[in-house]
Amino acid sequence: MELTEKKILVVGLGKTGLALTEFLKRQGARIMVSDARGREELASILNADSAAASPLLIEGGGHTVDFFLQADLILVSPGIPLELLPLKAAREKGIPIWGELELFSRVCRTPIIAVTGTNGKTTTTALINEMLLEAGFSTFLGGNIGRPLVEYLLNGQDKDFVVAEISSFQLDSTRHFCPRVGVLLNITEDHLDRYPDFQAYIHSKAGLFHNQDEDDAAVLNWDDPLVHGIGKQLKGAVYYFSRTEPLPLGAYLDQDRLRLNLSGPPEEYDLQAFPLSGVHNRENALAAVLGARLLGAAPEAVQRALERFKGFRHRLEWVAEVRGIQFFDDSKGTNVGAVVKALEGFSRPVILIAGGRDKGGDYGPLKGLIRGKVKALILIGEAREKMREQLGDLTPTELADSLETAVSWSFRQGEPGDVVLLSPGCSSFDMFRDYAQRGEVFQQAVKALAGK
Repeated sequence: MELTEKKILVVGLGKTGLALTEFLKRQGARIMVSDARGREELASILNADSAAASPLLIEGGGHTVDFFLQADLILVSPGIPLELLPLKAAREKGIPIWGELELFSRVCRTPIIAVTGTNGKTTTTALINEMLLEAGFSTFLGGNIGRPLVEYLLNGQDKDFVVAEISSFQLDSTRHFCPRVGVLLNITEDHLDRYPDFQAYIHSKAGLFHNQDEDDAAVLNWDDPLVHGIGKQLKGAVYYFSRTEPLPLGAYLDQDRLRLNLSGPPEEYDLQAFPLSGVHNRENALAAVLGARLLGAAPEAVQRALERFKGFRHRLEWVAEVRGIQFFDDSKGTNVGAVVKALEGFSRPVILIAGGRDKGGDYGPLKGLIRGKVKALILIGEAREKMREQLGDLTPTELADSLETAVSWSFRQGEPGDVVLLSPGCSSFDMFRDYAQRGEVFQQAVKALAGK
């Protein structure tokens, strides 16, 4: 679509929305903005961002059908439900509705490696990026990892690769997006407060590969039945990774060795110096090595990146040892699958702090691990009663009114050699701004214990 002089509506004026307004301004578009925040606040945000455009029209305090129907094209932020009534009306009128990813895919000329999955996206995306940088390539790192992809379009498209973390919400509004290499790590129940059922969520994740052909590649988890099944339907080359099976084509684990079989001689990578703990991070490493090598990163550069990578905050982050009890912050564990992976990584007794805002999933997959590994369960937030109903008979269970209270209780119940793990399995928005603030509150409470 030619953007010049078109009336283009940006729905949601967060970081991505502001970047979109700048891009549209450069294209000569007539920009409209709609956001749930008040009109004065939106004007203040736009004025504070010197690069943002001055919209032709601003709608604050919500979204209305009449406003949306004035647009020639609508660009939605990932957090905006696509079933919003004004979007339905626009769709019925034939107005195109894109997300940032769709716009980006139509303009970007650089090969893209895109990573999705319920868990591990951020770590794997960043690790691939480090491997490519170590190999001497130039990259743009963006997407769901925190930097709008459209920023790359604003800065000249001068890199060798775009490395993108992609969420299901971003994929939902695409039609033409096609990564050179697509990576799907895993699929477990998540965001069922947004999708009508689990099958819709699976279909969304599989959308990463819908436009690939024989010149493209998919990197898939052999051990995940849902992901494995998607591989049978793809047109491009498919490469698997596995923690459990030696694969003739792909990557697999052999104790502390990562073995890779592609078209050339077999390759071997040492994971003893890989600094990230947990079985899930071994899976992330498998996917990253496979993806980076498919893009031409040299094996020695891949090995160096494995040894130097430091990971991210609030993702199974060790916080402190207090009187022999180890405290770990996995506040980023916002779904049941993430909690499963976290618990699988510990051999010592665990006191688990969980709960928050329920996302519509089933907590049943935690039952076996709670019986076998969790000596006590402390539940917080809006989901605590639902979680106690499903899990409370498996281990001693307490409800806490605050995260600080949960930390204090875990310390009183813990013994030397125990692990206290914050891995909520829920979103943070009932009690906190985001998962990062929840993790910071947890860490501050732990450090207060250490100071006593």
